[in-house]
Amino acid sequence: MTTTPMRIVHCVRSPIGGIFRHIRDLATAQSEAGHDVGVICDSSTGSEFDNRLMDEIRPRLSLGLARFPMQRQLTFQDMSAALTLYRHVRDLRPDVLHGHGAKGGAYARLIGTVLRVRGNKVARVYCPHGGSLHYDPNRFEGRVYHTLEYLLGRLTDGIVFVSDYEAAAYESKVGLPKAKTRMVYNGLTPAEFTPIPASADAGDFLYIGMLRDLKGPDLFIEALYNIRLKTGTAPSAHIVGEGPDEERYRKLVSSLGLEKSITFHGALAAPDAFKLANTVVVPSRAEAMPYIILETVAAQRPLIATRVGGIPEVFGKYADRLIEPGHIGKLTVAMENALSEPERMAADAKELRSCLAETFSVELMSDRITTLYQEIKGLKPQEVSVSGAKETVSARARPQSVYARSSNR
Repeated sequence: MTTTPMRIVHCVRSPIGGIFRHIRDLATAQSEAGHDVGVICDSSTGSEFDNRLMDEIRPRLSLGLARFPMQRQLTFQDMSAALTLYRHVRDLRPDVLHGHGAKGGAYARLIGTVLRVRGNKVARVYCPHGGSLHYDPNRFEGRVYHTLEYLLGRLTDGIVFVSDYEAAAYESKVGLPKAKTRMVYNGLTPAEFTPIPASADAGDFLYIGMLRDLKGPDLFIEALYNIRLKTGTAPSAHIVGEGPDEERYRKLVSSLGLEKSITFHGALAAPDAFKLANTVVVPSRAEAMPYIILETVAAQRPLIATRVGGIPEVFGKYADRLIEPGHIGKLTVAMENALSEPERMAADAKELRSCLAETFSVELMSDRITTLYQEIKGLKPQEVSVSGAKETVSARARPQSVYARSSNR
């Protein structure tokens, strides 16, 4: 059936990494479904690589791609930024204002609330993507951010969680959501479920992701150093990505004498990066639902990852393969085992890939989120074609995971 097109605006601070990949895929799918879509993001963040990705999506955004200065931390500049953003959003006359991440979520809900007071019944939707939920609730900073999340929760019409882990973290640190909620896994396109072999001259290990301590590149470097101490030779490795701590990691590599073993590449598309090494390592200390895990599994690349966030939900019955986060010794052992057992790593990668495609799809992700919008707006559920038959999206069973719990999702 045909539904009324909506005017949807996505707001995010940082237009990089998995969070922007999520927005690009969602905005593209919504645009193709006939909705008018716009994106708002920070003007001071993003490399040449990231800017190219924004240029690719720009033609699909009938409401435009606008960039304004947004600070990562809470500052007095947030007030002037909010006023500038409000004027822009007001003129777009959105039906849905969808904020991503802590800062994007705050702007979207505050601006959406002002618009509602002024008579525009915009739906205020929020997706944490980890964000403030990564903070320790026992530390002052964590208490501040979680209190703000609680207060903003009263100005929220819908919340999208990208993993059951994230939903549980929100409930334990912020409280039971008052808004309508959905648990919606990040999704990949059908084309991404194609094995990508390593090149003939591939190195041993690949780290790909943002260069900040939360993602664990320092642990990756130290594990390579540990292997050199034990064997006399450091494995060859590649580091792909950009981030605020890049210079510090380069200095760490230099101080450990690993310059000849580790190569920094900057940002690359995942398919190109996968060809650089035999095994991908994701040593994150915290995550929500990282795209790099999904992309690695879909490409059938051997993978070492930590048991954090929604990663066990991707691994499912194979979650015992994950290692403890922040434990340099266990990471070192896992990398040593990968070097000595390449056939087992390849077999594990093939086995894991076989259970991924149906649950982690862009089509399902877009359907479930857009249906949440429709429910908030009181619109009729959309019918979609699935395997040749039609079904109502809102009636579709949610994906099952190792964290399945009862809730209003």
